[in-house]
Amino acid sequence: MAVIKTAAGRVCLSRWSMVVTGTFMGLNSLCALATVLPEERADAMYHYYDGGGVRVTGPALLVRKNMADKISVSGSYYTDTISCASVDVISTASPFKEKRTEVGAGVDYLYNDSLMSLSITKSDEPDYIADTVSMNVSQDVFGGTTTLNMGYSRGKDTVLENTNASFSDYVNRYQYRLGVSQILTPTLRLSLNYEAITDEGYLNSPYRSARYFGAGIAERYPRSRESQALALRTFFYMQPHSSLRFEYRYFWDTWDIAADTWEAAYNTYISKPWLMELRYRYYTQNNASFYSDNFTQLQNYMARDKELSTFKSHTLGGKLTYVFQSRPSFLTKSTINVAYDHIAFKYADFSDVRTGAPYSFSANVVQLFLSIWY
Repeated sequence: MAVIKTAAGRVCLSRWSMVVTGTFMGLNSLCALATVLPEERADAMYHYYDGGGVRVTGPALLVRKNMADKISVSGSYYTDTISCASVDVISTASPFKEKRTEVGAGVDYLYNDSLMSLSITKSDEPDYIADTVSMNVSQDVFGGTTTLNMGYSRGKDTVLENTNASFSDYVNRYQYRLGVSQILTPTLRLSLNYEAITDEGYLNSPYRSARYFGAGIAERYPRSRESQALALRTFFYMQPHSSLRFEYRYFWDTWDIAADTWEAAYNTYISKPWLMELRYRYYTQNNASFYSDNFTQLQNYMARDKELSTFKSHTLGGKLTYVFQSRPSFLTKSTINVAYDHIAFKYADFSDVRTGAPYSFSANVVQLFLSIWY
């Protein structure tokens, strides 16, 4: 589950960024087929999300260049224009519009069968500033049939409030990652990834309110959270030009949230030069220990964020890729891609204050991007 990193945006928001980032950059997977430098390439994308009263649009750019067969450097730019009139905002605040900009840089160094990576990102919004440093190391063993990975990220965020110039707080984030990828047969690969995250500081939104006998009161969250996740992924390559991917991920944290994610994808060449992907994702979670749609007694911690409630979602989507058959001589490959996902959310214990009924909504995510290899 991914959340827009903004104090205001977190009132609205959602998982759309995971769909966009995962499809466009593919930077979140620790396990690769082998320890090699990333390919030299450039990607330009326009993304669009619309659902639940939230609309997010913007461009993204990623460029990567290798040097001396040992070093790869990359740079990225990502911006979102967020227009929010979600059920959270309507019930506790006024609709708003804001812009988020993120820039990043990274370097990878290949030494024998080891790949060491370092990256930094900075995200800036009117009421939220996030800085992150990440390090990863991967190592091939057993003749390249097994790849071991480990990683660490350190985030330092500043939380502000647009309606209160004197408010300022912090969030410190620590992420630890371990992974192993194993080639079992020429057509079957298995990967197992573990992740642990510790968050400390102001973890709620200054804009959102809880309900106490129907009246709005300020939310109160614990100032620490520890979460863990374990993901198992299998890839099955079917000759000559198709593959299947299955993934299961289990998440749990110290706020008593537990979540299950099931995902499947099928890739194939439908006819040269067209490549198609079909995918389905199912997500379900229970509520946090201090969540309630409407409290009947006061507690030390009280929250009414729908992302902490009991809910489930279904995502059905696909991607169509055209591989250019003719291109300039300095390019090794070029593609144009169109991706679409439809996401349906259903909340079990979060109600729409306008109707009193359990809340549900659907969202559409569209991405158009161009990729070139050189």
